[in-house]
Amino acid sequence: MNRSAIGIALLAAALFGASTPLAKLLLGTVNPWMLAGLLYLGAGVGLGLVHLLRHSMGLGGAEARLRRADLGWLALVILFGGIMGPLFLLFGLRQSGAAGASLLLNLESVATLGIAWLVFRENVDRRLLLGAVAIVLGAMVLSWQPGVFAWGSGAGLIAAACLCWGIDNNLTRKLSSADPLQIAMLKGLVAGTVNLGIAVAVGQQLPGTAVVLGAGVVGFLGYGLSLALFVAALRHLGAARTGAYFALAPFVGALLAVGLLGDPVNWQLGLAAGLMGCGLWLHLSERHAHAHDHAVIDHDHRHSHDAHHQHGHDAEEPHSHPHHHGPLRHAHPHYPDLHHRHGH
Repeated sequence: MNRSAIGIALLAAALFGASTPLAKLLLGTVNPWMLAGLLYLGAGVGLGLVHLLRHSMGLGGAEARLRRADLGWLALVILFGGIMGPLFLLFGLRQSGAAGASLLLNLESVATLGIAWLVFRENVDRRLLLGAVAIVLGAMVLSWQPGVFAWGSGAGLIAAACLCWGIDNNLTRKLSSADPLQIAMLKGLVAGTVNLGIAVAVGQQLPGTAVVLGAGVVGFLGYGLSLALFVAALRHLGAARTGAYFALAPFVGALLAVGLLGDPVNWQLGLAAGLMGCGLWLHLSERHAHAHDHAVIDHDHRHSHDAHHQHGHDAEEPHSHPHHHGPLRHAHPHYPDLHHRHGH
């Protein structure tokens, strides 16, 4: 499952990365407050339609539902990831080139990894740390100006967005046993409504139909579907590693920015891409295996009857229900997923 989860994380990264230069295009006609609302409403409404279609086809029963105890975490996820993060990004994009801004978004993976390691005590080894250093160096190269090393206001706002999303990613890990589609849908609907309401309250007018539809499609793919895939990957990889794989996003965004917006390809962009690519490779090539103990735990999530799920009953797989894990000791390659959040 870990290999599948890595693929899911990389697809989520590609979708989000593609949304950055497309959002830059839309900023030529839409205020950042309004665009943030339209992007997240597009995500929420689009996923809502997928949610209805899934249930009409009887395909939604394998996922666990959000519980009342999850609502506090969900509110914080919406605040940091759905309201503050996108606003910092869009205001920063208005003052930055799309290619450079896309690569600066690699700081999100560093923020995610740092918070997972230092605050939530998730295991981070030397290879992951070296990869994070390479990514930070790449971001510093992008901000270099002749004769002075300075962060412009645009870069600072994008860095603030990355910090918000780093917090968001680690908080979302608390919800990752629940239905990823439901989490992403609720985040989109609530954050989109709040941002759109703020935009209208400060006097912004809705743009034309074509712009609204364009923002909705970008939001559905780059913020909605991408987030649902990201949550699914969190369940199997943990926050630090999912955030590390998400470092692919800025490369996709920078590539599209060069092709669509004509952003220049200079030595800074090339060197930064090389450093960040090295960091991504270090993250992707990690292997972690040792003898470990599983503590007793009761929880609910989508699963099949594998080495960690030996409870007996007849049901179509995969499925979801509350279940009990007894103590277990074994050794195999693993990531800090729902069943491997032990200390080291």
